[in-house]
Amino acid sequence: MADSFNEILDSLASIEEQSREMKEILLANLVMLGEIPAPTFKEEERIEFLMNRFKEAELDQTSVDEVGNGIGMIEGEVGEENILVVAHADTVYSEKTDHTLTVQPDTVTGAGVADNSLGLAALATLPFFLDKFDIKLNHNLFLMGATRSLGRGNLEGLRFFLSNAKKPVKVGVGLEGVELGRLSHTSIGMQRGEVTCKVPEEYDWSRFGDASAILTINEVINKINQIKLPQRPRTSIVMGSISGGTSFNTTALQSTLGFEIRSESAEQVSDINRAIHEIVTEVSSKSGDTINLDIFAEREPGGIPFSHPLIRHTRQIMEKLEIESRPGPSTSELSAFIDHDIPAITLGLTHGDHIHETNENIEIDPTFKGIAQVIGTLLAIDGGYCEED
Repeated sequence: MADSFNEILDSLASIEEQSREMKEILLANLVMLGEIPAPTFKEEERIEFLMNRFKEAELDQTSVDEVGNGIGMIEGEVGEENILVVAHADTVYSEKTDHTLTVQPDTVTGAGVADNSLGLAALATLPFFLDKFDIKLNHNLFLMGATRSLGRGNLEGLRFFLSNAKKPVKVGVGLEGVELGRLSHTSIGMQRGEVTCKVPEEYDWSRFGDASAILTINEVINKINQIKLPQRPRTSIVMGSISGGTSFNTTALQSTLGFEIRSESAEQVSDINRAIHEIVTEVSSKSGDTINLDIFAEREPGGIPFSHPLIRHTRQIMEKLEIESRPGPSTSELSAFIDHDIPAITLGLTHGDHIHETNENIEIDPTFKGIAQVIGTLLAIDGGYCEED
């Protein structure tokens, strides 16, 4: 353990430089992990690879729990308290997507490389970094590849771990591939769902041109756009996807709208939820179509304040590394930590582009600043510098 926080700050340049010597190991882990498809609920192969890396690093304990989380533990010198570093293992892409990663001198490109193959690769490589720097923490360090995080997974993997952990977690750190400078410390309230419209099988097709599930969903969208949203607390409705129909000359029998309600206020999220329920009921009764509203993921607002020592010291670490910090809210793993009153942050590792497109890419060189900030933050937590008085 460092004798002072300034000593941690002074070590960061060396940690960043030495991290570059581990470039080939990090990139090898990134490519091998990234080319394993891992849609939500189907992360087994990625977790198996992660566990093999943990075993190669000779971690003190490794296990896969009931929901498939891959967990490794580095025992602390004292071992009385526990830090959890987590990266979600799943991606938004199906097994049918080409997961080939292309490594160039400065970038890596491919589906899911930023969200979140890089975060998981950094997690897999972290024991090797700590060993290279001869860093031994006083706290136990738990490393977890979390399953069932995205979409309908609703953070089930991390929620399960925190609800069943035999050793209480003192602080949580989430790793995301992008964006370097990200310093998420609060969670906004969120509900994610789908509105699905189906034209009834008994529809009278002699009514030329009257039926279309797409037109009905469009009516739902128009009415959602009429919901008045406050400027304070900040609130939005994100309509992120729409699908339906099969061809130009065939009436669409089904259509689906994917959306998120986001707000700093849980009450606002509930109010908008009720408004959308009323819209669905109204449009269904008028159109005669079957319309279902399915809310499958939720987040509660909360988190630690900007003034918390964890945020303050992490910002100083970023400043020392010449990383421009971007504190703010998130819908990431933070919500699960908040539910258990555990102080936590989410950090980004590098810069990227084309996020959630199949040509998603990340920049290689800034990643080593990202690694240095993570290790510096762990040292600060371990040294007791991130605790409230």
